[in-house]
Amino acid sequence: MSTSVMTFTEYTVKEFGHLFALKGITESEMTEHLKLYKGYVTNLNALHAKITEIVQAGNAGSLEFCELNRRIGFEFNGMRLHELYFENLSGTGSEPSTLVVQSIESAFIDVKNWEMEFRKIAAMRGVGWTMLYKDPANGSLSNHWIGMHEEGHPAGCKPILVMDCWEHAWAGYLKPTERGKYIDDFFANIDWGVVEKRLTE
Repeated sequence: MSTSVMTFTEYTVKEFGHLFALKGITESEMTEHLKLYKGYVTNLNALHAKITEIVQAGNAGSLEFCELNRRIGFEFNGMRLHELYFENLSGTGSEPSTLVVQSIESAFIDVKNWEMEFRKIAAMRGVGWTMLYKDPANGSLSNHWIGMHEEGHPAGCKPILVMDCWEHAWAGYLKPTERGKYIDDFFANIDWGVVEKRLTE
């Protein structure tokens, strides 16, 4: 039996009480969405615990070990992307600062062009995420579609604005075919202060 010692720090479910005062997106929708987020945190901790158990038993490399490790990315990003999404929502109706506007304009000519592209990506068929990223290598911004939580992220880039485009994000208060209304609601609730903070960190 292996004598190696593995430890991991359990992730905790974050509180997002501000989500119950959004425009359009209902309290019941957010209640269910937060339950789903809690599931990712729970599953991630369970995966880490099981993998640690397998390694300590000297079975690293087993089929079970391999399959559990393949699942880590899905559960971890399911947790983290939801946290980023919840954080960049607010019912305060803020406007983008001069810094945010200038950053967007440097990459998209103007904010309208950026918003049009972001909305069109968000409206694409399929489940996933629409995200505005900053490339730390040159400071440029770009929009991306992310399918499964762990697939398609541009390596090394920082999420600046995150939009959940899985149907569970609106199916609790809209019809599955009303993605366009949800996109409007998302834009009405962007916390531009959070976006600016992510740009400058």
